[in-house]
Amino acid sequence: MNKSKARKKLEELYRAINHYNYQYNVLDEPVIPDVEYDNLYQELLDIEEIFPDLVTDESPTQRVGAKPLAAFVEIQHKIPMLSLGNAFNENDMQAFDSRICEKLDIKFVEYVAETKLDGLAVNLLYENGKFVHAATRGDGHTGENVTANVKTIKSIPLNLLGSGFPKIIEIRGEVIMAKRKFEEFNDRQRQINGKVFVNPRNAAAGSLRQLDPAITSKRPLSFLAYGLGFYSDDVMFSTHSDVMNNIKNWGIPVSTDIEQVKGLSGCLKYYSLISQKRSNLLYEIDGVVFKVNSLNAQNSLGFVSRAPRWAIAYKFPPEEVVTTVLDIEIQVGRTGALTPVARLVPVFVGGVTVTNATLHNIDEIQRKDVRVGDTVIVRRAGDVIPEVAKVVLENRPDISKPFIMPDQCPDCGSNVFRSESEAVFRCTGGLYCPTQCIQSIIHFASRRAMNIDGLGDRLVEQLFVAGLIKNVADVYEVQLKDLMLLERMGEKSSINLKTAIDASKTTSLDKFLYSLGIREVGESTARSLASNFASLDNLMDANEEQLLEVTDVGPVVARNIKTFFEEEHNRNVINRLIGSGINWREIEITDSSKLSGKIFVLTGTLTSMSREQARDKLTAIGAKVTNSVSKKTDYVVVGESPGSKAEKAEKIGVKIISEQSLQELLSEA
Repeated sequence: MNKSKARKKLEELYRAINHYNYQYNVLDEPVIPDVEYDNLYQELLDIEEIFPDLVTDESPTQRVGAKPLAAFVEIQHKIPMLSLGNAFNENDMQAFDSRICEKLDIKFVEYVAETKLDGLAVNLLYENGKFVHAATRGDGHTGENVTANVKTIKSIPLNLLGSGFPKIIEIRGEVIMAKRKFEEFNDRQRQINGKVFVNPRNAAAGSLRQLDPAITSKRPLSFLAYGLGFYSDDVMFSTHSDVMNNIKNWGIPVSTDIEQVKGLSGCLKYYSLISQKRSNLLYEIDGVVFKVNSLNAQNSLGFVSRAPRWAIAYKFPPEEVVTTVLDIEIQVGRTGALTPVARLVPVFVGGVTVTNATLHNIDEIQRKDVRVGDTVIVRRAGDVIPEVAKVVLENRPDISKPFIMPDQCPDCGSNVFRSESEAVFRCTGGLYCPTQCIQSIIHFASRRAMNIDGLGDRLVEQLFVAGLIKNVADVYEVQLKDLMLLERMGEKSSINLKTAIDASKTTSLDKFLYSLGIREVGESTARSLASNFASLDNLMDANEEQLLEVTDVGPVVARNIKTFFEEEHNRNVINRLIGSGINWREIEITDSSKLSGKIFVLTGTLTSMSREQARDKLTAIGAKVTNSVSKKTDYVVVGESPGSKAEKAEKIGVKIISEQSLQELLSEA
């Protein structure tokens, strides 16, 4: 693979992995099995190892998980919550153990072995023994503030027991729902026609992310600690086992399956033991974790960008069962993507009854040669949606035929096309396709887009089915009297929604652009487009060459933007939106400024202003603000606790300035 192909492949992997991270870590709606995600991530690591100069700050290997939901206030962890490297077989474990021994120059290592809990990672902060706040992992550096909800979990003490704890301490662990409690909870939900969860992990995550703590308090959640984050230096520990014993003594529950083991043989013996006990454990696990016991040794070993070198997760193999493909159906997504789904004879695997499996795209179907009537091996490894791992060809019916993608959209009858640069087929129906319309309105109204409070998925579907809205522009024309006729929409609820719709009319250009749902245009790209073009008219009339001048825009994104604004029906909808009163403060660019055209990157926490305020001030005088550091960057502004962007800037020779220097530049501009 040459560098050009490698760069293109990396971009594809970035998009895929970031999407799957968001679905799994933020929305609790995983769409692919763990094993497939691990394969994609390993492929990314392999390419970056061959071409280290292509590694960017945007790479999933340089970060953990995904951004937190905007519904919660954000909390920054004092020490990042890193994820773990994975081992999938004894060879991987042997390689891990050998690296540790070689690095520490010893013959064998003492490890602490523990079960890998399948819950939601949470960071608890205590000061002087008193519980201060709790946050989810989030992106590893910043998480969601779930303090009020965590307080409802009775196994988490509001005051640490005993003494001997540091003045400031972060205790980390997993919020889980025990298997028995999970079954009992689902039984109660069925009795009241409430939401039934597919597995304990989703039940725990969904319960902890409730905006109303009163709801969380009714869910049977538990917490098991697995270690520490930051702690003040008034107390010292020598080993991880010492840490875990202290955590237990302070009144915080830890797993009863923690053991100290010696060397590789001890690790493999523990793995075998837990594998046999797995079905009888009180809680769900998806593997075991091994950590070097000595904290001094941990410090010597250090970290890679995403994970500690001194720990590893030995994952259990995915569970597999045999079933039959009843049909292959097509699902249409918000962007018009047509995804084939295998409908299966119901089968129990990985703790749930499975009735369908994703087939991803036509290339995947052809590679595996999946056909209706086939006997298939279905694999599931802790995810909601399983995959068809293999076809049992010897059982194939004689009358089977290869699957062919339809040439018309199953939802609206529009023609289907496939871009040369993509594996997916797409409906050309755009805003006219019912499925796309519903999803585009849901996206349009979402918190990070137009932020129409109260206009959620179910209500959008109600409005659409009732014929009250057919596209995003109709949202601003719906009448109060019509809202009041909808199910569960009384006068007060209808007035509140109508007020929220009207309030959303005042927004910003970047949020409006993001709300349109242009393919590949996320929040970051929308901000860059708004900063560079300053007005909607300028952007709508831009050609591909002008679009490519924007730092975050490549050929594919430029083509998507150009195609979107060339469509007459899209322009008609936009004109209706503007005509309904949607407005934003125009960005006035002063071309005479000496900073006009200069490219800035902001990193760390600014004290005199927020990063958004700094961005607005810079764009107002003609500067450009981007998220990634490159040789084209003119200045990197460094605040408190900067990230890897500052390190990259120093490495490639980009000028680094302080917040004070930025203020001086702004005052002189």
